[in-house]
Amino acid sequence: MLPFRSEIRNSPSRPTIKIYLSDESLVERIKKHLEHFNEIEMIELRETQGQNRVGENITVFINEDADINKMKTSIDSSLWWYFEEDMVDE
Repeated sequence: MLPFRSEIRNSPSRPTIKIYLSDESLVERIKKHLEHFNEIEMIELRETQGQNRVGENITVFINEDADINKMKTSIDSSLWWYFEEDMVDE
């Protein structure tokens, strides 16, 4: 099982990036990890609505002048690095 999955969601107000973690106990740590991105305006923890989904997701709001596709790629790369380092430490 992959440690996370992310997707771009088009909301009525603006697009967001949703991150679903396999291990929900890491939500706060991942939220803190994402706070180093200058292009992120706000990070929220939300209950997931839908079948076959984890209970919580991390919703990332990007600054209006940032490219959502580039940010998703950057976040994904950073999270893969994070999980690889975490697995090496164990």
